[in-house]
Amino acid sequence: MGVTDPMLIVFGVLAGAVVLFAMGRPRPDVVAIIVVLALMLSGVLTPQESLAGFGDPVVVLIAAIFIVSEALVSTGVANRLGEAVLKAGGGSETRLIALVMVLAGGIGAFMSSSAIVAMFIPVVLSISNRTGLNRKRMLMPLSVAALVSGMMTLIASSPNMIIDNTLRARGYAPLGFFSWTPFGLAVLALAIAFMLVAGRFLLSKQASSEDDRARSPNAYDLISSYGLSQQWHRLSVPADSPLHDRTVARAHLYRFGATIVGVEKHRHGKTHFSPALPDTVFETGDAMTVVADRDRLQALIAAQNLVELPPLSERQRRDALQDLGVAELMLAPESKLVGKTLAEQEFSSRYGATVLAIRHRGASLTAGLADQPLDFGDTLLIAGDWADIRRLGEDRQTFVLLTLPTEYDEQLPARRLAPVAVGIVIAMVVVMALGLLPNAATALLAALAMIATRCVRLDTVYRIIGWKTLVLIAGMLPLATALTKTGATVLMANGLVAGLGSLGPLAMLAMLFLVTALVGLFISNSATAVLIAPIAIEAAKALHVSPHAFAMTVAIACCAAFVTPVSSAVNMLVVEPGRYAFTDFVKVGLPLLLLTMLVTVGLVAIIYPL
Repeated sequence: MGVTDPMLIVFGVLAGAVVLFAMGRPRPDVVAIIVVLALMLSGVLTPQESLAGFGDPVVVLIAAIFIVSEALVSTGVANRLGEAVLKAGGGSETRLIALVMVLAGGIGAFMSSSAIVAMFIPVVLSISNRTGLNRKRMLMPLSVAALVSGMMTLIASSPNMIIDNTLRARGYAPLGFFSWTPFGLAVLALAIAFMLVAGRFLLSKQASSEDDRARSPNAYDLISSYGLSQQWHRLSVPADSPLHDRTVARAHLYRFGATIVGVEKHRHGKTHFSPALPDTVFETGDAMTVVADRDRLQALIAAQNLVELPPLSERQRRDALQDLGVAELMLAPESKLVGKTLAEQEFSSRYGATVLAIRHRGASLTAGLADQPLDFGDTLLIAGDWADIRRLGEDRQTFVLLTLPTEYDEQLPARRLAPVAVGIVIAMVVVMALGLLPNAATALLAALAMIATRCVRLDTVYRIIGWKTLVLIAGMLPLATALTKTGATVLMANGLVAGLGSLGPLAMLAMLFLVTALVGLFISNSATAVLIAPIAIEAAKALHVSPHAFAMTVAIACCAAFVTPVSSAVNMLVVEPGRYAFTDFVKVGLPLLLLTMLVTVGLVAIIYPL
């Protein structure tokens, strides 16, 4: 078969796309749109063929998986498992690295690897801070495990779904939902062993390196900056307390110099935290959190017949900070509060938040706040529901939101629905594994179930979906169509077979793995799958060997983006918090890539006899 003019056009479009991807400008999704236009305007594809990628089932499938992944985040499923890792691992670096990698690799089988890393970075940093372990030796294993998690199941990464769709489009039987699992488990075990034996020692010394850059304060940091860290106390309301059946407003606890921050109510065996709003009613068994010095606290306990409780455990504090938040506000220049007192403005009733302290001309005031006239430049430390705090920040004529603690970004809005989310994911996996419905339809049903049960809020759906990824995939799929339509795929496959076929199928698989990994250094793994999968399948056809063997090799190579920080969004996420250099990824990633190639080729030869 000779080279035709349409082939030359397609090769030119492909080369141009690779160059633009490598340059990083414009954005990959914009490059994909340029590819669509080039194929359409050149006449290589009809307008319908050029735009067909946007309606492809794999695009719908990936969009639905974004929603399912977000549900696992917002319900706190992975966060709870992260806490279990810290408890089980103790202070042992070896145990913690192994547990983090097992957890990330396991959960990533059913959700976005980028989401896994984003979710676990705070957990790993917390582990590093509390144990004194070096974050560079902890975050790289997380990144590696998240990439390996893409090798676990059909829905674990977009290349898997693209390659499975490519097999279907060419009339071959699809790969099973768990066809990837033996490869993923083997590579994960290999990656854990490598990181424990050699990888972590290639990164840095054992000693922890302190982060000398400014970090966002947590709630405790913010409270401590106003001198209140030792003034937080928990008090229980017994049946004979005068506060029983009284509202916060009627309790008048400010007489004792105490500020009520929040109330704990215990119902049906569960603890619920809520802000101490003026109309909140105290009931028997409730516990309140108050801010007061020791003398005022004792006076309050004696007068109201209260019982002092021990501080919340760390787990309880995290749960409380899901419902109650703190923030630092400054009065805007034209704020209507300037010159007024909190009492005159009925601050708590109007804004749904409690002022814990005021910083006035550099001095922190923690007593007599209700009658303190406010001035421009004063900062207020407030506590309340996160939603109310957010609304205060949006009132820019009155306030300037200065500081939100890190807990604001760690909220789990649907944490009580974790069992529901897990049940939906299990049902989705079972239906996909048994092939009862098309994968796209199954994922859509799972996404709708997540929305219907409020595991994911409907108003956040369009923000959750990674539109750049979808446009990239939808825009690159027509290029694969053009390569096939013009005969370019067959031409390249025949060239591959002619050049390497005499070496045998195993050598061909190894070379295919390396070529795929090399292309993945310059363009996204999704685009790599779109381009390489058809060539690999045609090469397998020419060699009269299993196309599934070649397709699986490409799928694993697409996910093995260990070598550079720009190979995957997963790597990019850990660069800054881990303070990694480019060479860190090369030192760890290159040997790991070669080991993954050996394992993949060996398993392919066993599972898909050549």
